[in-house]
Amino acid sequence: MQMSGNTILITGGGSGIGEALAHRFHDLGNTVIIAGRRMEALEKAIGQRPRMHALTLDIESAEGVASFAKRLVTEFPAVNVLVNNAGIMRFEALDRFRDLSDAEATVTTNLLGPIRLTNALVEHLAGQSNAAIINVSSGLAFVPLVAAPTYSATKAAIHSYTVAMREALEGKVEVIELVPPAVQTDLTPGQATRPGYLPLEEFIDEVMSLFQERPTPREILVERVGFQRNAEAEHRFDASVKTLNEAARKAREAV
Repeated sequence: MQMSGNTILITGGGSGIGEALAHRFHDLGNTVIIAGRRMEALEKAIGQRPRMHALTLDIESAEGVASFAKRLVTEFPAVNVLVNNAGIMRFEALDRFRDLSDAEATVTTNLLGPIRLTNALVEHLAGQSNAAIINVSSGLAFVPLVAAPTYSATKAAIHSYTVAMREALEGKVEVIELVPPAVQTDLTPGQATRPGYLPLEEFIDEVMSLFQERPTPREILVERVGFQRNAEAEHRFDASVKTLNEAARKAREAV
């Protein structure tokens, strides 16, 4: 992936990993558009930075995604990089009957949202120089968190979808998967200060270093996420499920 001179769209760019990526890519000389539901949060993330722009996006709405894509390419016809980062994580209990609204919202935001947005922009991107799509999945795509089963399942789906997309777009658009481990962000209550989670700045430092490798890795894997990404290949999947879920439970209880 070209590291400067791009016009980059980052969904979920008003906070957390999306905001941090936006700042780092902007620092490298890219024009960055951040998208999200709340303009106030987007404007705060931009601050006084030139060449950073904000567009509101309701990623849950099929009609909203379609109209957003049209507006984007009209206002920023040079856009050549899409970062599908927006996502939600809800805790769910699988051992009893429950309202499925959280599960349904998670599927819509985390899976249908990126599929719809990529579909709306793929032909535009394929016509651009140095085009790239970066899909943000999770270490939980490879070893699930029992307390967040739908989130884990959507991220596993994003991984699979990314593999298929990479093959389909070979020679047209570079397709990269960014796989975060547990990072200190506001994704869930208390997570921003949760002990044992990777500090956001440390994560982004390592991520940007990996992005600058040549050729750019197909998967951006910080060292911490190797425990999950390689669990099945290293024949320790069942043990990793138990280890990860016990560690996550203790971390949540410690706050």
